[in-house]
Amino acid sequence: MNYKESDWKLFKKLIPIWQERYMTKLNKEYIGILIQDKKASTIFWELNDKIKKDQYNPGVVIEMRRSLLVENLVSLIKYNVISFDEIIDFSDEIKESIQMWLNIWEV
Repeated sequence: MNYKESDWKLFKKLIPIWQERYMTKLNKEYIGILIQDKKASTIFWELNDKIKKDQYNPGVVIEMRRSLLVENLVSLIKYNVISFDEIIDFSDEIKESIQMWLNIWEV
């Protein structure tokens, strides 16, 4: 589906902000793992597992293609990187598409 150029420009402007905020949250979680009172090897492997899982999260890495705009926004919402309220400046068409996908996935 072809969306407005303004939606794509807005997404490109916001994604680094959202990802940086999300990675700041992850870093705090990593610190929480590191300061646990556990064996060093246990902490290491717990942190390793978390980083492996997190590196594929859309809050860390995302494929930047206009054709994936709605899917990317839906993923960001589903992974709690952003809230639906944060897409208020996108077109109604985008918001309606996102809401449709979120409704489908809730079922």
